[in-house]
Parts: sequence; structure tokens; C-alpha cells
Amino acid sequence: MSYYVTTTIPYVNARPHLGFALELVQADVLARHRRSRGGAVRFLSGTDENSLKNVLAAEAEGVAVQDLVDRNAAAFAELAQPLALSFDDFIRTSRDPRHRAGVAHLWQRCAEAGDFYRKAYTGRYCVGCEAFYNDAELVDGRCPDHGTEPQEVSEENWFFRLSRYEEQLRELITSGALRIEPASRRNEVLALIDSGLRDFSVSRSRARARGWGIPVPGDDDQVVYVWWDALGNYVTSLGLGGDAPAEEFQRWWAGEGERVHLVGKGVLRFHAVYWPAMLLSAGLPLPTRVLVHDYLTVSGRKISKSAGDVVDPAELVARYGTDAVRWWLLREVPRVGDADFTEERLIARADADLADGFGNLVHRVVTMVHRYRDGVVPEPTTVTTATSELRAVCARAAGRVDAALDAFDYRTAAAAVWTLVEEANRCIDRTRPWELAKAERTGARSAPLDAALAALVAACREVGEQLRPFLPDAAQRIVERCTPQGGVLPKSTPLFAKLGD
Repeated sequence: MSYYVTTTIPYVNARPHLGFALELVQADVLARHRRSRGGAVRFLSGTDENSLKNVLAAEAEGVAVQDLVDRNAAAFAELAQPLALSFDDFIRTSRDPRHRAGVAHLWQRCAEAGDFYRKAYTGRYCVGCEAFYNDAELVDGRCPDHGTEPQEVSEENWFFRLSRYEEQLRELITSGALRIEPASRRNEVLALIDSGLRDFSVSRSRARARGWGIPVPGDDDQVVYVWWDALGNYVTSLGLGGDAPAEEFQRWWAGEGERVHLVGKGVLRFHAVYWPAMLLSAGLPLPTRVLVHDYLTVSGRKISKSAGDVVDPAELVARYGTDAVRWWLLREVPRVGDADFTEERLIARADADLADGFGNLVHRVVTMVHRYRDGVVPEPTTVTTATSELRAVCARAAGRVDAALDAFDYRTAAAAVWTLVEEANRCIDRTRPWELAKAERTGARSAPLDAALAALVAACREVGEQLRPFLPDAAQRIVERCTPQGGVLPKSTPLFAKLGD
């Protein structure tokens, strides 16, 4: 069964921040995990470039809009290397010919369904969110995310008949055909639907958009609203409406399989209400799951490009390494609730888990195999209680990781891998290989020592295998360190440097 996993596509009015890196890494783990289990996977990311935010940022810098989006989009695409991302496709909405053609096609399908009408209106618009708000959604008259007062906008635009799909959306979500996780976010969406869905504006005047954006088919005075434009990327990237054959669309979107969107809580209504309604109107399949994460904060405040409190993920990796950054994002961020980031916490977690945990365990085990068996992993001839318990924990590890990731719970999945380290260390404490080796000096080769060393090496390999989706480079180093070359394990050297020293 196919597995199509996507991130949201961020605005490129500035360089990327750590909050979006969280979503990239989460999606990468899901993609790598499914691949490791033999699944057919497509992982998509990209950048949202047809927004007024980008126009205003370019004006502030005194540069051409295309130059600004090209520069900043490159910074997002280049995160693939420092964050060890494995996306299969990266779409840019201002440059990719698949996207413009696909958006026009999607628009035409909804138009044929009779779901557009034009009207004049006045609304309160937050440029930061690229969205209209009613008074009840504001906090003291300000945008709940950006803390700014929305602009009052009056113009005539195209509207989409969202209200027509209220009952269908409720049924899809309550039946589980469209799964929204965690449950608190599902309930939030249902409450929004129960409050009554209002039709929403899906175009902007060309004048207010400064001429930037995809023209509305048949109405050159209007450009497609940036959210309508951006949401389409999940299918335009698969060739919907383009000249190329539709095999990719059929395989990943129209066929049997999972279609999974990772989104932040701030854009939930767009992905769990607007986007499914657009697809219903167009007569296209819906996503199967919308997985919602909360925010990263710094000193309790959401990380935001516009707020100026950006933590640059590429710079963070340059200082502390890919493994440390990925591990903090996966081990520390809860399934529900915001997570506050500090470099001190990143360093503490990396030193405790990577250097003193995974690294120290592998180093101890490989060193003991060299010291007591000349680097040759022994074939066990007996089973002890300690090694039996360790092998049982190893046997359960894959299932525990599978269950946690299926529940979109990275912290629990990472803890399942960490359990192997804890059990292996308990096995060392119980078997005390150094004492078994000392007894061999006056007697025959110790079968309990062979059993302990064999089980410990196997456990370290299992650590590496289960760690692959989380820390692909570190996992490979662990597996190589625990795999004989010419019948002998490689000599042990430190796998992770201490960051706090």
C-alpha cells in the first residue's frame, strides 16, 4: 500500500526557523520508517511563494519579489543536508510549471461544480496569516498568532461555497474516513463545523496582490488566494492538470493507500476544513490523515519569522550536529502541547542520550568483545535470565516503535528505542562480563560470557536498526560498529562527542 506524506509549505518572506524544521524532521521519520518496513513511500515538501507577505518583504528589502523568493526558497530546500531529510520531491509554487497548471485545473473543476460566486465584502485581514478573521477569533482585537491588528479590507472577490460541504465534512471526520489527530484537534475541527461554516474568499484583486500570484482562470483582474493556491500543491506536485501522464497522481492520491498531511495547529482549519471541501467540490479523493503538532517556543513565545525570534536550524546543526538537533526535536517535543527550546536543553539531551547513552553502550560492548574474544562475536551455547530478558526486549522494540509512530507520538517512539539501551545496560550489570572473564583464567571458556557478549552485540545492532528513522547517520555508524568485517568487529572509537565539555 502506498504512503504519501507531506509537510505544509512555508512562506519564504525570510529564512527558515526551527519550528518548521520540527515538521520536516517529523515527516522524514514517518517516511524513513515506512521505507524501513518495506512500504512504497513518497515524501513531499516545498515552499509557498505566491503570498502578499513575500511581496511586502521584498519591498522592504528593495529587491525584486522573484529574487527574494528564489533566495529564501533555496535556504529551505538546502535544509535537506543538515537535517538529513529524505524528501522525494520539493515543489516551489512560483517556479514549478506543474503547480500553475494544476491550480488552474483545480479551480476549473470547482467552477464546474458551481461552487464559486463573486461578491463585494469588507473583512479584517491579517497579512501575517494571509487570512480573514471575525471579531470572535481575535484576542483584544488582535491576531491570536501575530499579535497585530488586522487590516480592514473592502473589495470584490470570488467566494467558495464552503457552507455546502458542512454535513459531508462532519460525516467524514466523525466516521474516521478523515482522521485528525490528536483527538483534541479533531474535536476542535468538529466544533468549528458545528458553529456553522461560512463561504470564504478565494481570490484577491490583482492591485492588492501587487500583480503577484496565479491569475484566476477567466478573470485576469484577480489572482488566486494564496491558501487556495498553496493547498493545491499536494496534488499539483503529482501532475494533476498538467501535460504529463497521470501515473503519479493515480498512484499516490487516487489509488489505495494513505495520504498523510503534517500540519501545525495554527493552520488546522485550512487543512482539515477548507482543503477537504475543495477536494469534495473537485470530485477528488481526500487525505486520509491530518497529523497536527503544536508549536516550538523560545521563552514561552512561538518561534516566528515575523516576530524576529528565529532559531536558524542550519546554524544550530553547524554548532551541534545533525544528530543532536534531530534527537532533541524527536525526544523532547510532546505529542500534545508546546515545547520550549533552549540550547542548554539540546546539549543536555545530546550528552545524556547520545554520548553517555547510545555511544557509551556501543563502545563498552565492542571493547569487551575485543578484550575478551579478540573482536570475534561468540556463538552462544547457553541462555541466561539476563540475556533472555534482553533478547525479549529487542524482539518487542520494532512493534513498540510501529505503534508509537502510527499514533503520531515521536517521544514515545524514541523512548522505545531508548528502552533497548536501558535493558542492555541492565544486562551488563547483571552478567558482569569482566568477572566472567576473570574466572576464565583458571577454567574453561565461559558459556555465560559468550551468551552475554552475543546478546549485547545483537542488542546494539537492534538499537541501530530501530534508530534509522530517527538518526539515520548515527544508526548506520552503530550498525557498522557492530557488524564483523572479516569475522572481527571494527575497533571502537567514540560515536558522539560530548557537547557540554
